Amino acid sequence: MTLDISIYFEALSGKYLSGNDEASRLRLSDISSIYTEGDSFPDIANIRLAIFGINEERGAMENIGCAAAPDEVRKYLYPLFAHWNSVNIADLGNIKSGHSLDDTYFAIREVVSILLKNEIIPIIIGGSQDLTYANYLAYENIGRVINIASVDPLFDLGHDEHELNAHSWLSRIILHQPNFLFNFTNIGYQTYFIDQDSLVLMKNLYFDVNRLGNVRADLEESEPMIRNADIVSFDMSAIRAADAPAGKNAGPNGFAGEEACRICRYAGMSDKLSSIGFYELNPSFDIEGRSAHLLAQMIWYFIDGFVNRKGDHPDTESENYVKFNVKIEDTEETLVFLKSKKSDRWWMDVSAYSTMDKKYLKHQFVPCSYADYQMALNSEIPDRWWKVQQKLM
Repeated sequence: MTLDISIYFEALSGKYLSGNDEASRLRLSDISSIYTEGDSFPDIANIRLAIFGINEERGAMENIGCAAAPDEVRKYLYPLFAHWNSVNIADLGNIKSGHSLDDTYFAIREVVSILLKNEIIPIIIGGSQDLTYANYLAYENIGRVINIASVDPLFDLGHDEHELNAHSWLSRIILHQPNFLFNFTNIGYQTYFIDQDSLVLMKNLYFDVNRLGNVRADLEESEPMIRNADIVSFDMSAIRAADAPAGKNAGPNGFAGEEACRICRYAGMSDKLSSIGFYELNPSFDIEGRSAHLLAQMIWYFIDGFVNRKGDHPDTESENYVKFNVKIEDTEETLVFLKSKKSDRWWMDVSAYSTMDKKYLKHQFVPCSYADYQMALNSEIPDRWWKVQQKLM
């Protein structure tokens, strides 16, 4: 059962059809239902992925022009070849801009919550990154406590708790009542942009923050970070300007284009992740469409990851996992690890420490890596385990 969400959308003016008659060489436009002028709104009853744009920049900070990103990205997205015939994708068009910014937030909240209730994953193309706040509010509508991962050179805590914009959306989420954020993970912050007080705050909240250099040194370790998230918010300024120049906030350092694509594939493969958004791409700063083309490829990799999901996020113990109990020397702790037989991915089971109500039970399985298991074998407690234990006690 779905409500009529078409009232929130406007059709796309461009045609994104490949004109390709060879069935064996399908492009993304050939396997997607795209809401263009003159067509009816896509039937979302059977779709799994819903792409939509948000032409909204009233919350942007010094990046006016980012509202034009969605249609620019589509120019490069739909000619890409589709290597899957087992996924139903719809492009719902662009959400209509509200009379006020709050009106736009409301529309996003309603659309995303309806998609989530119907087990459809939104792929959002912004627009400014404050739209992540509206994405978060959708989970309040469905009563779910969640984790957010943000690929971002900043923490976006802002300075004024009453102001909501692209540089303060995380503060608004933290302060929102009722609070239904269990954990926040930053991937790729750049230390020279971060003040000491912000680092102390993140530590006190037991949030996970990961410096750009540490993540790039072993990118595979970012996979459990992404796998633990319900929402991924990707600020395109996290990518170095040489690879993605389209943004007022793009800098000389950041992730390489292929690293950004790899992170997006990790996101697609995560059984837990239920929405993703890409923000702050500003076509007026782009060079020969380089950034829009990269973002199109990032979305392609997300879809590829989604198609290759293993369905192995643990809900209860079963024969699909190998269980390891590791006693930590000189302590009373025994850490429980699960390894999936389907994907060889690892989790830690912290259910023994959960004294809180049932809404937190879905967080008892913490994605981790083989390196965390090795650390436990050396009688060292992994940082991931310790932070979750603090929140559940």
